[in-house]
Amino acid sequence: MSGLTERGRLALLLAGGVYLVAWGFGSRSLYPIATGLALAVVGARIWVEILRQPVSLTRHLGAREHVEGDDVTVGLEAKAHRSPGPRTLEVYEQISKLGERRVELHRGGRELHVRYVLPAMPRGRYRFDAVRAIFEDPFGLAHAEEMLGAESTLLVYPRLVELERVFSELGVTMAGGHVVLRRTSGFDLHSVREYQQGESLRKVHWRTTARRGELMVKELEDMPHDEVAVLLDADGRAVVGGSFDLQVRAAGSILRANALRGRRALLSITSSPPEMCQVGSIDAEWRTAFELLAAAEPTGSDPLARFLERDASPALQAVELVVVTAALEPQLVDALLDRAFARRPVSLVLVDAASFNGGEPLPLREPALLRLQAGGVPVAALQRGDDLAAKLSGLEEARAASG
Repeated sequence: MSGLTERGRLALLLAGGVYLVAWGFGSRSLYPIATGLALAVVGARIWVEILRQPVSLTRHLGAREHVEGDDVTVGLEAKAHRSPGPRTLEVYEQISKLGERRVELHRGGRELHVRYVLPAMPRGRYRFDAVRAIFEDPFGLAHAEEMLGAESTLLVYPRLVELERVFSELGVTMAGGHVVLRRTSGFDLHSVREYQQGESLRKVHWRTTARRGELMVKELEDMPHDEVAVLLDADGRAVVGGSFDLQVRAAGSILRANALRGRRALLSITSSPPEMCQVGSIDAEWRTAFELLAAAEPTGSDPLARFLERDASPALQAVELVVVTAALEPQLVDALLDRAFARRPVSLVLVDAASFNGGEPLPLREPALLRLQAGGVPVAALQRGDDLAAKLSGLEEARAASG
């Protein structure tokens, strides 16, 4: 798109007005002024058309990983396809979540360069769309726009903490004082068949037996399961300020601690659509999970308790389940206690969303928390400004218990 700027249109109107005045009053001295203004506008338009040309644009975001809170330096490099190219080039960058930014590139050798800083970037996925370049004459009378294809994506990762141990390890002793053995495999129902004389009645599938009117037994298959599943609640209704970012940091830190120990882990995010990633090592699979955590958004709309009702979910099949949420609803408490009473390890990371808007902090004697702790469910309660490493490793609770 090209044409005259508002200043150029005003200059052209002024030239026409001066010409009419000169003609009406017979003032020959005004003719050169009118002609000069008109020629300036025409010359500006020609100048812009000469400058306007295809330009190759390259964006540099740096080679290192960026974590939340870092300043991100963005470099732009443009190269004109023919000479003479412009000495300066004004461009507008459209960045998702951040809006439009205007920068000006200056010639340095054969290319034009500019570097600018995005300060204290929050966690997230940022898309840089095509750049809009503006070619303009020195007097601002005419301009032309050109779209330069330089789409790219910036990932800002969550700032995780190092954990030597996880708070849930303090709670492997479940209700009743019995120690739960954590097995990495389990028996899944494969099919049912008719009962054969001498088989144990423990294998009877009573629901099918009642329906068919004859004894039917279960065919079980030994299936490997993930050792630990980290379930990140992405229900947007519970988010206040940066509470979801704290959830992501907690989930990522626990997931990484397990991956470093060689435990087979699963990350499950209840966003819409849900996201899931298995982590068997700290190498390539961890990278995929880390990118999921960077891009995670609280787009879910279903309560977490409803997600826990889906028996076929891989997260629920894991030996140990870690739930990270900011909404402690009665249905969720019941679901966690049901799992604990079935001697299947489960723990809860509860982010106090109210602490992000100056509200009253969650009471330590909250009845729901007391129910969970009495039922053998380890709980780590997080508030804004807490020492995340100390909370997730259980150090604060250990100090309180010892003294």
